[in-house]
Amino acid sequence: GWVDRFLTQLTTGTGFEELPPPAGLTATLRPYQVRGYSWLAFLRRWGLGACLADDMGLGKTVQTLALLLRDREAGEKRPALLVCPTSVVGNWAREAGRFAPGLPVHVHHGPKRAKTKAAFRAAANKAGLVVTSYGLLVRDRDVVEPVTWAGVVLDEAQTVKNPNTKAAQAARATTSA
Repeated sequence: GWVDRFLTQLTTGTGFEELPPPAGLTATLRPYQVRGYSWLAFLRRWGLGACLADDMGLGKTVQTLALLLRDREAGEKRPALLVCPTSVVGNWAREAGRFAPGLPVHVHHGPKRAKTKAAFRAAANKAGLVVTSYGLLVRDRDVVEPVTWAGVVLDEAQTVKNPNTKAAQAARATTSA
């Protein structure tokens, strides 16, 4: 089945190729970032998730934005969900604006955030990326969960390493296709 095809492509080298950065990316990727972004795209093609474990400051954010931008440029209309610690919600929004200015971003945070399913869905559907925090993922789970996301990104995923926490359960309940 698909696992055999996947493993064959991995061992023969015919499936993984380095991809050019998406046209809308306003950054120059370093060679290891091109490999990382291409690897993410390769795994996504097979419906598999990944963990980027580069050291701090080596560009995990720009690799992730490159992947999301590539998907968007290929016709993906659904938004991706990015969950991160509250302290970096603003950083993600700024970095997306800087490196992927064509990727519409919605920040689901603060007292004026959408609190009903309809309002949240309307805001999410206008975005290519929805950024929220782990705390709000738990608190607003009933609003966030019904959306079928283009992808789900968990920044600082050690936050959900204990599968019994509410944050881990809420993260697993989000669906992407």
